[in-house]
Amino acid sequence: MKVLKAILALVPAIGIIALFNTKMGSIPPAGKFLDPFHGFWHNAESKNHVDDVIQLKGLKGKVQVALDDHMIPHVFAENDYDLYFAQGYITARHRLWQMDFQTRYASGRLSEAIGEKAIELDRYQRRMGMVYGAENMVKELEKYPIIKRMTEAYADGVNAYIKSLRPQDYPIEFKILDYKPEKWSPLNTALLLKLMSATLAGGSDEFYMSNALRKFGKDTIENLFPDFPFKNDPIIPEGTKWNFKPVPVPAVPATEYQAVNPSVFTNKKEEGIGSNNWAVSGTKTVNGYPLLANDPHLELSLPSIWYQIQMAAPGINACGVSIPGAPGVIIGFNQKVAWGVTNVNADVLDFYSIKFKDSSCKEYWYNNQWNKTDIRIEEIRIRNNNAIRDTVYYTHHGPVVYLNKPKNFTKARNIPQGYALRWIAHDPSVDVATFYYLNRANNYADYRKALAYYTAPAQNFVFASIDNDVAISPNGYIPLKWHAQGKYLLDGTKIENDWHGRIPATQNPIVRNPPQGFVSSANQPSTDKSYPYYINWEFSGYERAHRINTRLAVMQRATVDSVRNLQNDNYSVHAENVLPLMIKLIDINRLNASERRAYNIVKNWNKYFDSKEVGASIFEIWQKDVYNRIWSDDFIDANAPMRFPSRDRTVHLLLEEENSQWFDDIRTPEKENRSDIVEAAFKFTVDSLERRFGPISKEWQWANVKQSHVPHLAKIAGFGSSILLNGGSKTSVNALSESHGPSWRMVVELGKVTKGYGVFPGGQSGNPGSFYYDDMIDTWTNGRLNQLLFLKSANQNTKRIIQQITLEKK
Repeated sequence: MKVLKAILALVPAIGIIALFNTKMGSIPPAGKFLDPFHGFWHNAESKNHVDDVIQLKGLKGKVQVALDDHMIPHVFAENDYDLYFAQGYITARHRLWQMDFQTRYASGRLSEAIGEKAIELDRYQRRMGMVYGAENMVKELEKYPIIKRMTEAYADGVNAYIKSLRPQDYPIEFKILDYKPEKWSPLNTALLLKLMSATLAGGSDEFYMSNALRKFGKDTIENLFPDFPFKNDPIIPEGTKWNFKPVPVPAVPATEYQAVNPSVFTNKKEEGIGSNNWAVSGTKTVNGYPLLANDPHLELSLPSIWYQIQMAAPGINACGVSIPGAPGVIIGFNQKVAWGVTNVNADVLDFYSIKFKDSSCKEYWYNNQWNKTDIRIEEIRIRNNNAIRDTVYYTHHGPVVYLNKPKNFTKARNIPQGYALRWIAHDPSVDVATFYYLNRANNYADYRKALAYYTAPAQNFVFASIDNDVAISPNGYIPLKWHAQGKYLLDGTKIENDWHGRIPATQNPIVRNPPQGFVSSANQPSTDKSYPYYINWEFSGYERAHRINTRLAVMQRATVDSVRNLQNDNYSVHAENVLPLMIKLIDINRLNASERRAYNIVKNWNKYFDSKEVGASIFEIWQKDVYNRIWSDDFIDANAPMRFPSRDRTVHLLLEEENSQWFDDIRTPEKENRSDIVEAAFKFTVDSLERRFGPISKEWQWANVKQSHVPHLAKIAGFGSSILLNGGSKTSVNALSESHGPSWRMVVELGKVTKGYGVFPGGQSGNPGSFYYDDMIDTWTNGRLNQLLFLKSANQNTKRIIQQITLEKK
């Protein structure tokens, strides 16, 4: 009887234990998670640090790692292998979960960690060829032993850290999601670089454009979607002469304007947030040496996108930011040079319609004959379930992403069914070599050598040196195409629609030491119309670039603060262009009391998107609604989704085409004109702000309306930032919106002693329980920069070093 009672008493206890150690959906095993010795409590970190000596298998010598007051490592090694080994080790120590999660995302392996709900996302990543492209990158490394060894050393360092961990030491996200880290390899690094390429590839508008072409015809579409903007302030200054003999450009085929597959259903493409960089010649600075600035704008996240580091060994002493999971400094400086990047927006992704011989998809028609497809079997392992196998057919263009699209999967809407993807990210590349050589560069010639290794995503590489050189080049593998090739969906059966190699790397646009005394980029068109090659038909608007160039043109005796203030500039050239007309078109006699008050506020607004400006809130919503009212009646079609004309085209319409047919809303019996559209949008703006925030008050201030924040990478509640009350807008140099913006702000003052300044919205640590998880957000929000500690030796005396770690061979 006692035994029976004991068993009955034990049953609920066993049940509770089982319950608390079983993962249920997205809820972690509570017992493991709440365990005070092994669960999330174990992840809390102290601000107090003691020096340490760590013995690691695989090191060849001794490495000194000095950690400064922001937990930024300054790595001093005796050789290259140990340098990259230590970089991998120390980065994994701070960012292991981020590295693991992003790799799983890129490779289509999230289902292994979180189960069935990630299957379609995993299928999508595999079908887009992410793993295929990464594998090609790893194969290409065989041709470059130095670079291969660099990636292997980095992987060895990551794995040395992983091996040192006990389950209770795992970063907290592993505990929440209840899985463990796995061994790192150069393939993981390649996947992260391909993920960056995918992030910066931009949308593919040929779906929308083909639908619009079918509906409106060639003449109308060429009028509304011109191949060159009305307003332009190009990266390579207008009038620059090209000192090369162009290779023959492919002829435009007769079928260029043939509309293909008119009913592709896609998401509306949102205007991207851009990046800025510039370099100012020593002729315009206080100390007589160049200043270089860079602030790449991306979707912000915690842990932070970038990882700050200084890396020193014989032949290298570089400082800046790296990508967690990839070796080297990506944006930064050494004693003699500095460099930075922005996205080019080159058209390096096209879709081709495929004609299969039969349902087996083993052959496809191309160049007047049947050709065999390559078949790639993707095995997707699923947590607590059987693996599935997915068959992907590859043509010479690339993978046929979907033969049958899944329902209710958002990303699939942006892919045409039965089309092959031609994407530069699939091609063999050795992009990491560019940063290997930039980190060691001494002069302009070294900069040019480094760029020769770079493929994708195409970037505007800005450069400055102590030799007083400043330069910029839209650089990468840019396909050699006929004019506007890829603006519409392409017929994959015809050889003339293929890419025709590349624009010769030596003929990529570049300018060095222009008479204006500076170079800059803000994602605008690379060149004026004189450049003999096609790069793309649409880029970001000219407004940020124009503001930067206008300010730099008059800047004299520039200092670090001069360019820091420009990075934080909230002025809107777009508002300068259109607001006077919009104000003029309002009949104040038709406004109620609230509308009149709002009208007076925006009329007297200074056109700065500063955090406390109510006028900024009114203008932003107003101009957006004007834009939507002009185009939504014509370009929203349930049967054939299309995109709207650009902001540049819309501004030209407003300012120069008063009687345009496009102002009339075809959904109403009345015939609307320009004034009707602008006034209706204004009334809508005031009404929408009143509904959301009540009567006009400080609640209408721009920062409160915008609600900027930095979310957690996996959107885990409580691990993101609070609302940040800062300014900026899509058309300001400080291009900060809700959760997109400057992911890293850097200014480098070259000179006899080169100094760097920088900050990102987060911190070095990926652990939400660490002080260093988000300790730089306030500095970033307030538009300030930290002086970057740039040590000459590991033992340099400075109060900013808070911990010394010695890594030595075991």
